[in-house]
Amino acid sequence: MQDFRHEDIVTYDTPAYKKRRRRLGDRKEGRKVRTLPPMSYVEPYIMKVRSDAQNHFEDVIDIHNAELYIDKKRKEGYTDMTLLHIILAAYVRTVSERPGINRFIAGQKIYARKNIECNMVIKKEMTLASPDTCIKVEFDPRDTALNVYKKFQTVAKKALDAPSDFDNVARVLTKCLPGLLFRGAVAVLRFLDYFGLLPKFLLRVSPFHGSMFITSMGSLGIPAIYHHLYDFGTLPVFLSYGSIYSADAVKRDGTKERHHFVTFKVVTDERICDGYYYASAMKRMKRILLHPEILDEPPTTVVEDID
Repeated sequence: MQDFRHEDIVTYDTPAYKKRRRRLGDRKEGRKVRTLPPMSYVEPYIMKVRSDAQNHFEDVIDIHNAELYIDKKRKEGYTDMTLLHIILAAYVRTVSERPGINRFIAGQKIYARKNIECNMVIKKEMTLASPDTCIKVEFDPRDTALNVYKKFQTVAKKALDAPSDFDNVARVLTKCLPGLLFRGAVAVLRFLDYFGLLPKFLLRVSPFHGSMFITSMGSLGIPAIYHHLYDFGTLPVFLSYGSIYSADAVKRDGTKERHHFVTFKVVTDERICDGYYYASAMKRMKRILLHPEILDEPPTTVVEDID
């Protein structure tokens, strides 16, 4: 697996979002959104947990252009680039234009996340006995496809070479606490999370906190699944994609050409933004995947979420 030095990854002299003074009600990982319509503030009290507010969305995407793009990048030396990296880059770019999908619910309040954090479970080897580990990769809304690739590969390689930070924390908790005390510890963590009091180091490693969770069912040779959202934590989106399959694509002149397709299934927390906003974001992400060359350049502007 390719690894990159820090200097190989593009960094930015200025933050993507303007610096704001922390106000009463803000959290470490996000600022409270205060200018939503009244209904948006009511919903988290009616639908108290994420499993009450799950919406399911499915789409099929022609990945012909994405495959050509990946092949080009591999020839340029980025030998491990896959569809996963392009999907992540497309999602990051979509957040830069539709920041509302990067909100989260905590303590029955709606927050705009300060960064983009994507979570994924990876296996050290593709065998039944191989253990899973969770990784979390932080992206900047200005990242190109190559920067997303480099950041993801660096974190993934570190996790494959040694236990991840999450593994280390989980091992300490499960080894040091008997079952009943561990259950109590989780209850305390829920309480702290409700009021935004979780320590930063736990937020940094927790796979239950972040912008989205992505899983590749295609790497397991099965179709995409609808994966539930977790009631613990802050994750508002779970994206799954399945195996690549062939089908006829109709060209503009009416002729057919054999292309590869992938099915996506997305589960969302409907409380963070309305259906029109979600639809706009999903259509934008699809267009980027159909034209991945867009990802070669950073966005001309980064849209900030509302106050």
